[in-house]
Amino acid sequence: MPPRILQPLNPRDFDFWKARHLLNRAGFGGTPAQVAALASMGLKDAVAYIVNYQDIGDPAVAADTFDADIMSPATAEERQEVQRARRAGDEAVLERLRMERQQRQRQDRQQMGRIQEWWLQKMIESPRPLEEKLTLFWHGHFATGYRSIEDSYHMFRQNQLFRAHATGSFRELTLGVIRDPAMIRYLNNDQNNRRAPNENLARELMELFTLGEGHDYTEDDIKQGARALTGYGFQDDAFVFRQRLHDPELKTILGRTGNWDGDDFVSIILTRPVAGEFICFKLYRYFVNDRRPAPPEAGQRFVIELAKLFREQDYQLRPVLETLFMSEHFYADANAGAVIKSPLQLIVQAVRSLLTPARSVRDLLGACDLMGQNLFQPPNVKGWEGGESWINTSSLFIRQNVLIYLLTGHSPQAMPWQTAPGDYDALHLLESLRDDQGAVDPEAAIDYLLRFNLGGAIHPQRAETLRAFITQRDGAIDNAALIALLSLITAMPEYQLS
Repeated sequence: MPPRILQPLNPRDFDFWKARHLLNRAGFGGTPAQVAALASMGLKDAVAYIVNYQDIGDPAVAADTFDADIMSPATAEERQEVQRARRAGDEAVLERLRMERQQRQRQDRQQMGRIQEWWLQKMIESPRPLEEKLTLFWHGHFATGYRSIEDSYHMFRQNQLFRAHATGSFRELTLGVIRDPAMIRYLNNDQNNRRAPNENLARELMELFTLGEGHDYTEDDIKQGARALTGYGFQDDAFVFRQRLHDPELKTILGRTGNWDGDDFVSIILTRPVAGEFICFKLYRYFVNDRRPAPPEAGQRFVIELAKLFREQDYQLRPVLETLFMSEHFYADANAGAVIKSPLQLIVQAVRSLLTPARSVRDLLGACDLMGQNLFQPPNVKGWEGGESWINTSSLFIRQNVLIYLLTGHSPQAMPWQTAPGDYDALHLLESLRDDQGAVDPEAAIDYLLRFNLGGAIHPQRAETLRAFITQRDGAIDNAALIALLSLITAMPEYQLS
């Protein structure tokens, strides 16, 4: 029997509103009809449906055939041409080669934009929302940025690595990361060799990826770990282990001595209990409660017990996620509205739950960037801070504008004649409230819309605001009035919370 703090929710308590909470947190929300369908499955089957998404086909937004060769390394013939031109002082040839290089860089930046659009579209359309939610989590955890790597295909391959291991083995994922060309380039491990060890990857592997800053390791452990990672590099799009650059001597890491390589380094790290707690703590903030600097006491106990399970399962993620999403603690009132939506969560959840048009995916990506979340470009190796850092005066203004854009098609930069009014039918949100004559009671509609969009306890003033608006319209709720109500609701502070 699991510890009390990990006990599952009573299946009788899994209703429409609990299913909404699950779909919002384990994905990006869903329409009332989708929430109702999930609720009808019951707790166990609903969680299994979300977590075991491999059983669900994914026809939505299939991976494009992105060009792997835009930034491919120079061939031997190309290198020889450069050398001949330099020896001869042939500036015309050198200028032509520079122009060709710049053209490839422009093409690569354009492809990076298409990859960004592909992923956002996939988040919006995928029938496997947890897969995308976790891929985004790992992107922020093992953070790398395109501007440092300058190879869009490497970023795409890294994205596929995160997706492939999203609910699998954290051990295998981490081993994949230390072999990943994007990560190796980002943290300069291609410059790590036995004569001049580079500590970047070893340091971030311990500080940010597995143990947490200052937890259970020393500076010497980092130095020894860097020696273990010597020779881990890449050629074009593939990992290569360069034996001649690897340090073959004995190394002592976290008290263990041997002729360790990078794989051994990862295995040694994962013998430390703090590794499980560190990852479970980050999962807790992402899915349950992002209160800073630490979760409440019950949350801390939950993380400790979840980490024990994580280690018992040899760092398999699926059982941890199933336990988390089944738990009574996950659905507790204290954890309702306890996560501030990231810019991507805000946008994708609005589209998926309200069923608005996605409008221009490129414009949505631009809005995400302005709100502080540029896909494939986290601010630094620590990733996005999250929590309250998402909200400030500037970002809140953009958040409200992008929601109006989704609901009405009106962009702040557009003139009135450039908008597309009347192209969003919101009436599907109220289908479950219609009586036998097809009418909807305005009071019931207001209460339902507030709870569906805001969740948790609703301040009475919120309902009063909406009632006053509907009264001015003679109490009728047609599509135009419903969109206006949604515009008011999405401007409320509680809408920033999940």
